[in-house]
Amino acid sequence: MEAKKQTQHHETMSDPSPHNIKDSSKKGVSGTLEKMLRRFKNLMHIVMVIPLYALVSVILGGSLVPGVLIIRSAHRWGIQFSEVIYAFILGSSIVTSFFVCGFSAMIILPILNKILVGSLKAWKGPYYSLEAVKWYIHNGILYMLRYSFLEFVTPSPFSLWFYRAMGMKIGEGTVINTTHISDPSLVELGKKVTIGGSATIVAHYGQGGFLVLSPVVIDDEVTIGLRATIMGGTKIGKGAKILPNSVVMPKTEVPSREVWGGVPAHKLDLKKMVQSEGQ
Repeated sequence: MEAKKQTQHHETMSDPSPHNIKDSSKKGVSGTLEKMLRRFKNLMHIVMVIPLYALVSVILGGSLVPGVLIIRSAHRWGIQFSEVIYAFILGSSIVTSFFVCGFSAMIILPILNKILVGSLKAWKGPYYSLEAVKWYIHNGILYMLRYSFLEFVTPSPFSLWFYRAMGMKIGEGTVINTTHISDPSLVELGKKVTIGGSATIVAHYGQGGFLVLSPVVIDDEVTIGLRATIMGGTKIGKGAKILPNSVVMPKTEVPSREVWGGVPAHKLDLKKMVQSEGQ
């Protein structure tokens, strides 16, 4: 018995922490990169991020070209008029160029995502892994539009098109009234789904020092309330409702037609709630 306890203790002590993993199960160049990423974390973070930022600067710079041309043309044409008219023409051209640049970025960024990342897959592992780097880039590309232009076209068919281009599966008649979405290629929305304002959907979470990428599947006719949060690994059945400000924890399965609410979210009996309020 004592020997068994000692063996269990030895196995527990020898089990490596995700923060201390130095080697990689990958072979070749991928394995070498992952080993360097884990052994020289801060340095490799800088080495990988700086080229990415440089590339994105070039890509976004390309999306600015039409806007810059519009402003230059407005300047050359408007300078012949009075200062007030010239200011109006130039100001209008700046606003127009903002929207032109935004729509250009909506086309360019998904192309960049397909080249660098493609689609994410369900995965669990250390944060310093090549899969985690892909996750970082995928969301980084998304956030570039989220924090600059996406709010101006939400909700609209334009935002739905962008999410689909980033890999999200979206059924017909679905309305997304939020930009607080991460990991779009791991999110699947059925038909006639309603995502309320400022609701959050993320297909990842942290567990025991590991990063977990886990798909979110929301079936047809589901309603996600205002500022509700849906976390990775969640499955919500047809016609279910998640009340405002609720938090659906990772790996939760919500059956069809049920109403859930609270933090963490749980099934609610609306009849009992109405009766108790009436007493």
